[in-house]
Parts: sequence; C-alpha cells; structure tokens
Amino acid sequence: MPRALITGITGQDGLYLGELLASKGYEVFGLVRGQSNPKIATVEATIPSVQLLEGDLTDLPSLIGAMEIAQPNEVYNLGAISFVGLSWKQAELTGEITGLGVLRVLEAIRIATQNDMSKVRFYQASSSEMFGKVRETPQTELTPFHPRSPYGVAKTFGHYMTVNYRESYGAHASSGILFNHESPRRGYEFVTRKITRAVARISLGVQDTVALGNLEARRDWGFAGDYVDAMWRMLQQDTPDDYVVATGETHSIGELLDIAFARAGIDDWSKHVVQDPRFFRPAEVDLLIGDAAKAKDKLGWTPTVDFPQLINMMVDNDVATEQRLIRNSKNG
Repeated sequence: MPRALITGITGQDGLYLGELLASKGYEVFGLVRGQSNPKIATVEATIPSVQLLEGDLTDLPSLIGAMEIAQPNEVYNLGAISFVGLSWKQAELTGEITGLGVLRVLEAIRIATQNDMSKVRFYQASSSEMFGKVRETPQTELTPFHPRSPYGVAKTFGHYMTVNYRESYGAHASSGILFNHESPRRGYEFVTRKITRAVARISLGVQDTVALGNLEARRDWGFAGDYVDAMWRMLQQDTPDDYVVATGETHSIGELLDIAFARAGIDDWSKHVVQDPRFFRPAEVDLLIGDAAKAKDKLGWTPTVDFPQLINMMVDNDVATEQRLIRNSKNG
C-alpha cells in the first residue's frame, strides 16, 4: 500500500487529492496545524481513512517528525497562504509559509531520507501567479516569471527551490504550475465562490448586491478535481519535471457573472454588482491563459469540466446550501 503525506489537506485541493489517493488504495496522512483546527471534522468526513499529523510549515522539527511517522512514498506540498489579496496585508507571513515552507518540507525529506531524496517523490504546488505581468501568451513551462504579488513572489521562490533540490540532491521533485482551479469547496474569500454564493443568496432574496473589484481581469479557470489528478500523474513519472496545468481558455469576471446569474434565473446582473476600490489589487495581473500541451503529451492529462459546467456546479451547490440554511433558521 503506497503512503502519501499531504500538507494543506484542509484546503480545497487537499480534500480532492486525499479523496483521489484514498480511492487508489493509498494510506493517506495529512498535516494539520493544531488539533483544534475547525476544518479537521470536514477532512475526516471527506476522507474517513485519513491519518492526521500535527505539524507546521514554519517549524522544521515538526515536519521531520511527520515524515518519520508517515514514512511516505509521496509528499504533496499544498500548504500555503493561498489567497492572493491577503498576501499584500501579510507579506512577511506569506513569504514564511508559502515560500520558506517549501524549503522546510524539502529539508525534512532530505533529513528523513539521510540525503537519499530519490526515495520520496515530491510535488510542489506552483502557481500561474508566478507569471504575473506575462511576457507571452499563452504561458508555458518556459515562460519567464514576473510575479505581481507577495504570493506570486513566494511561490516563485518555492518553485525554484524545488528545481534546486532536484538538481542538487537528485530529488524526484516536480512542480505543477497550476492555473486557477475552483470548486464548490473553494473558500468564500475567492472571487469565484464569492460570486456564486452571492448569486445564490440574491436569487433567494437574502441579499441584494455583491461588491467586486476589477471585472475585466481574465483567468484560465478549471475544476480542482481535475487538477489534483494531474498532480498524482506527475509523481508516477520516472523522471521529475515541471508542468503547466490549465484549460487553455480565458474568461473575464464579467463572463463569470453572466453564467452564474443566468444559472439562477437572473438575466441582468448589473443592478446586483457594485465595484469597490477595496477589492482592486495594488498590482493587477490582467490576463492568464495556460498551454498544457506538455501535460497532455507526457501525462495523458486533459480537463474534463469546462468553464460553464464549473460555474453552474458551484452555483447549484451554493443555492442548495443557502436553501438548507434558510430551512434550518425557520425550524430552529
């Protein structure tokens, strides 16, 4: 039975990846920060066989301890401060966790394997935010990075540190340069889920408007469940490498609003959306679109959920959730 250790298992990707690995017969270990973590119950309900270990990406000894207990064949580093907007307000903490956290996980593997890093296959969750002010469109594995946020800068550090351990210690270390990926499990602070939840509440008469920032920003959005499959495929390769994971399509916030409101039966969203300067980024990333040809060719990976299906899935989930909350409030 293969064994996998996942950092960031309480997040959207961690939950989907843990489910996927458990379905493939893995013994799944998840790193959590503190046993009073409110998301632990969700993890245990989603992945009943999971074994949770206490550890922190800011604390190397705890990571070494987790490695010694889990004895993993594969390590997936998904842990990060992942909300880009927050990274300007907490730049130092973002660098500490999203950047230096990668180094600490790699060091934990090196120490636990006594420098024979080829024993453990490592996946690093890199990000399209590393491209930032893009030098070419679409973006590939060879596109230069120009990050435009503390989050993007921290991810770039982690990416290059992964490459460095691969080249310095022979680590089987791969990075997935993942473009935006969403799902009904996405946090409410992210613009996709913020919109789909607001649409659900507006359609049910619970709220009237939603405040957003730049409606012209364009992103390459895919389904998180598809993207964790790409992560797993990377670690099944004989040779470690870096891969762009994307749909190859770009859509604006305005297009997202069109689909989401239409799903809830609202044709004109203009009176329900207000632009708020608080939600504009200090340095905006205007356009991201990925070329996943390498992942398709070498991993046999292609996305299965398109953009309208993704947004409709999220709206349907949020409508059902809000209806349940309304019923419970009336009954309780």
